[in-house]
Amino acid sequence: MNRKLLMPQHYAVAAQRLFESLESQGVVYAEVTLSAGVILWKQQDLGEVYDALAQVAGRSRLEVRWILDATRQWGPEAARPVFQFAAERKDDGIVAVGLGGFESQGPALWFRDLYARARDQDLRLVCHAGETDGAQSVWDAVEIGAERIGHGIRAIEDPRLIALLRERQIPLEICITSNLRTGAVASIEEHPVRKLYEAGVPIILNTDDPALFGCTLLGDYSLAEQTFGLPIEPLTANAFRYAFAAPPIQTRDLGP
Repeated sequence: MNRKLLMPQHYAVAAQRLFESLESQGVVYAEVTLSAGVILWKQQDLGEVYDALAQVAGRSRLEVRWILDATRQWGPEAARPVFQFAAERKDDGIVAVGLGGFESQGPALWFRDLYARARDQDLRLVCHAGETDGAQSVWDAVEIGAERIGHGIRAIEDPRLIALLRERQIPLEICITSNLRTGAVASIEEHPVRKLYEAGVPIILNTDDPALFGCTLLGDYSLAEQTFGLPIEPLTANAFRYAFAAPPIQTRDLGP
């Protein structure tokens, strides 16, 4: 997919299709992750790409906010422009900044200073962790200040970490279909989402990358309900409770 995104208008078309899909599913508010680190790695103009995306978002019936994502395996110096751009445009639709990429090749602690500065600049903080690496990856994400954890499913391996996430109300952004497609879990039966929910860890359902993994948000809600017996209303409520700039509760409407 990324190889086909060569110009700002290509990103705009992809965003338009995403927003149309989300609208058709009854979504009213979305925090969309933009892989800004990859855009810079491709030597594309991040400002031009973001302007094109913001323009499309402005025409959507969705309320859209953006999370900028740096690529952790390229190190803090490569991540710095992403964090700087997020701070510069935080009054223009960007609500948070964080890390994606390969956990083992870019430890979260490398980025401690960038996270601290971003917090001082009133940005919210996220971090992918505990998807393919173990519970320590989640511990490190929490240590540098992550307020939400992307994936985080390996937290189930550490009861002390589970207690911390529960007590601090740090939610895990669970992506059931993505975890299956990437092999982060070997089978649907092995996915720990039910155990995490029963342990009292805040859970938010997400798609990760619907175009790449051929999934929808409603599809993952259906998996959560039908395969794992999880209640839909609390999960939907969590999506708003732990969002960084969600609309009023009265506008909730996730359903066909």
